[in-house]
Amino acid sequence: MKFSTKLFNGVLAASLAATVLAQGNKHKGHVVAEPSKGVMAEFDILHAKVTTEGAYLVFQQKVQGIAGASSPKANGKLAGADVYSYVWPTKLNSSSVGFEADSGILALALTIHPDFDDTPLYDEDNDGNKTNDGDLWHSHWVVLTPDDACGKGALKVKDIAKGTKPKMPATWPGLPIFIDSPGFDFSLEKSEVLVRVPLKDVGFPEAFNFDGVTAGLKVNQQVHAPLLCVANVFDVASGNLSLPGVSQ
Repeated sequence: MKFSTKLFNGVLAASLAATVLAQGNKHKGHVVAEPSKGVMAEFDILHAKVTTEGAYLVFQQKVQGIAGASSPKANGKLAGADVYSYVWPTKLNSSSVGFEADSGILALALTIHPDFDDTPLYDEDNDGNKTNDGDLWHSHWVVLTPDDACGKGALKVKDIAKGTKPKMPATWPGLPIFIDSPGFDFSLEKSEVLVRVPLKDVGFPEAFNFDGVTAGLKVNQQVHAPLLCVANVFDVASGNLSLPGVSQ
């Protein structure tokens, strides 16, 4: 299953229509999904939501299996490295977290990738080395854009074009892509994925649309643009990436 560029071009109309339906059911603003055949249980989304709890936005996905139970196999190098992720594409502007404005689809992601570390500010395993923690789950903001070089209609994490210096968040890890490593608190317990995002870090937004996605990404074998492609979409909560969820 690939993300479709055409889907994104029509996201606004689809989101508005789907939001009306979502607000009429018992899970107001949430995205409720049926089990999907052929999807690994730990990535089979049953429910996605974003709620406000005190000073935080809580991004949640409930899956059919044990959340975080699988991680990619290490290949010992960055080239061709695989990434597993739980993702919340949103309609927040990329500028709300410090990227250049209007750069693409801003998404929160919880990821794991044993072949590289992209959280240089944090020592997730507390071993005194901040550069060896990619094999532990951790949070990112990313900006997604279509690029047929990743496959027809597929998405990538937006590359930083050579010779340009777009605005990046303060916790940008220095990679040549639109990625931020904010170090948000999260939990993976039984079937539930939770990421806690301080409201102040996203400018205290009003209600916004979102969706839930589980996916595998892959680093380019030549380690150049497109550097990080969405290679395999495991599941989409809405079924069509219409972003029908509304934060509460």
